[in-house]
Amino acid sequence: MENKKVIILGSSRSGGNTANIATIISEKYNIDIIDLNNYNITYYDYESKNLGDDFLPLIKSIIDKYDTLIFATPVYWYNMSGIMKVFFDRFSDLIRIEKETGRKLKGKNMFVISNSHDDKIDKKFYIPFQKSANYLGMNYTGELHFNADKINELKNIELIQL
Repeated sequence: MENKKVIILGSSRSGGNTANIATIISEKYNIDIIDLNNYNITYYDYESKNLGDDFLPLIKSIIDKYDTLIFATPVYWYNMSGIMKVFFDRFSDLIRIEKETGRKLKGKNMFVISNSHDDKIDKKFYIPFQKSANYLGMNYTGELHFNADKINELKNIELIQL
């Protein structure tokens, strides 16, 4: 398999710092971008009343097309963005009602791109991603953090880890 990659952009601003970082990486490495703002994905619901939203068609498409899922999120209050959290919460659908789809995540790669106004963040930020990857049988391949105030430095970025 050729290891096709996708950046799943989870930011409140489609044209913000995280999107700019994702675009630079996308253009340099020819990686597709999916902006979660372009989809209607509602909160996880134990009664599955939300099955008519965009989550299941989107995640099925992602699973069918890509081997590496790169989650790009700004750091909001020491955590992933709300839209990214909702997306992750919906993985519960892949465990409860779409088990065959969920099993297809096994063996896929997960990488995280984070962004804030600091040069470094606490490594604990990545624990929800790492534990989710482990639970789903995915390979957590690493993370990179970017300082939004130093976007111009991204032109020279090398994503060897991907």
